[in-house]
Amino acid sequence: MKSSRLLSILLLLQTRGRMTAAQLAAELEVSVRTVYRDVEALHTAGVPLYGDAGHAGGYRLLAGYRTRLTGLSAAEAEALFLTGLPGPAAALGLGTALAGARLKLRAALPPELRAQADRIGDRFHLDAPGWYAPDDDVPFLPAVADAVWRGRALAVRYRRWKEPTEVDRRLEPYGLVLKAGRWYVVAAPGPRTYRVDQILELEVLEDGFEVPDDFGLAAHWQAYQRDFHARLHRDEVLVRLSPRGVTRLTGAAARAVAGTGTPEPDGWTRARVPVESPDDAHDRFLALGADAEVLEPPELRARLARTARTLAQRYGSGDGDTDRDTDGDGG
Repeated sequence: MKSSRLLSILLLLQTRGRMTAAQLAAELEVSVRTVYRDVEALHTAGVPLYGDAGHAGGYRLLAGYRTRLTGLSAAEAEALFLTGLPGPAAALGLGTALAGARLKLRAALPPELRAQADRIGDRFHLDAPGWYAPDDDVPFLPAVADAVWRGRALAVRYRRWKEPTEVDRRLEPYGLVLKAGRWYVVAAPGPRTYRVDQILELEVLEDGFEVPDDFGLAAHWQAYQRDFHARLHRDEVLVRLSPRGVTRLTGAAARAVAGTGTPEPDGWTRARVPVESPDDAHDRFLALGADAEVLEPPELRARLARTARTLAQRYGSGDGDTDRDTDGDGG
């Protein structure tokens, strides 16, 4: 544990420059006294690390000193190679850069970790898009990514679902998010979220912008998802589910049953399940067939009953036809 922490101190000073003992302690989640002891251990080991006193003081490495990544554990090396996602990197125009970075990292590893890291590509593969979703055509993704890096505003023509379906927008792109194989750009004003594949035209503007200091992309995306699901599932259905029906649920419905479902004496489960709309609820519970019984609202129950009667009439009109002998000569 201590050796890992010593390496972390070296890498922090190597990448960030001068840092105080308090800053190092906060980064490593240890006490300032522990940092003092670790710095003394690095001194003893011959690492050219110096401390400056005063208000602007702190620890720093001798200019030009670099450490090789020989202190990586097997798990750390494997994790680093798992983070290299060739598909998204290539989409951003960084495929060559990623390949080069992986080669440099591999060369810096000791032989035993190099062989172990090489196995990662043979054992794990990420395929982000869903089975039934075609790959999105995102011709403007590299331009959007470049605008994000350089802090340049964009003039775009964007296609949305409501009228007017095509609108012109000036965007200040704060960051990109890859979700389930689909790229989104979070941009001001707002900020709001836009699908990159729905950008029809794009011009990179000369005027720049600054991302607010209090903006965090990961925190914003988490809040956006919570709000999205809250707006998406505004209705609720009271339903009884067979054991098989419970296992067939997914997403918010499955979480609702797991969290609030009440077992009944016959082995079924009664629960309130969030739904997007009456049409969504009708199609979802109709697909469960005899493994679900909707109790409320009464309008949905009546609608499902009408659909069931229609299906019974449709499939019951040919009674007896399926009993015919089709394997022989009909005699």
